[in-house]
Amino acid sequence: MSTITLRSSIAAVTLAVSLLVLPACSGKTSNSMSGAAVTMATPSPTTSAERVKLAKTKFVLNASLAAGASYQWLYKPFKAGTFTKGAKGRTTALIKGALAGAFVYNRLKAALVDAQGDPTLSKATSALSAGIESIKNLPSKIKGGNATDADFNQVQGVVDGVKKAGAANGLNVTDQVPSTGQLTQMVSS
Repeated sequence: MSTITLRSSIAAVTLAVSLLVLPACSGKTSNSMSGAAVTMATPSPTTSAERVKLAKTKFVLNASLAAGASYQWLYKPFKAGTFTKGAKGRTTALIKGALAGAFVYNRLKAALVDAQGDPTLSKATSALSAGIESIKNLPSKIKGGNATDADFNQVQGVVDGVKKAGAANGLNVTDQVPSTGQLTQMVSS
C-alpha cells in the first residue's frame, strides 16, 4: 500500500470516527425507548412519570457492554503495548480504541439514564455521574496517541464502580464484548 493511499485511508477513518464520536460526547443522551431527549441533571429518586421500563435490565445490558468493550479494546491492547508508537497493528488498535472509548462512554451514559429511571438504582447515580463524565475525552486522547496509564486505569475504575453499584443492588454486571459492528452502531445512535 502506498504512503498516499495509507494516509488517505487513515484520514477517512479519522473523519468517520470523529463523526461517530461527536454525537456520543454531546451533553444530552437520547432514550431509545421513548425517543425523548433527557438531559443529565442532578440524580434523585424518580417519580412514576420518570421511571424507565425495565430499567434494571437495561442498566445491566449497557453496563456489561461497556465493561466488555473497555476490557477487550482498551485495557488489553494498552497493557500489550499495541498503542505505543511503532507497535505492530497500532493503527487498527487506535481506530478500534477510539471507537471503543466513545462506545464505553455512550453505554455508560445510557446505563446512568437507566439507573436514574429506577428508584433503587437512582441512589447510586450521583457517584457514577462524575466518573462517567471524567472519561469523556478518552476517545480523542487515544486517537491522538496521548492516552496514559492513568487514563486507562481511570476507565477501569469507572467500569468497576458501575459494576459495584449494580452488585450493591443485586445486579450482576459481567463483561460482554460487543462486536465491531455494535461499536459503530451504538456510538452513532
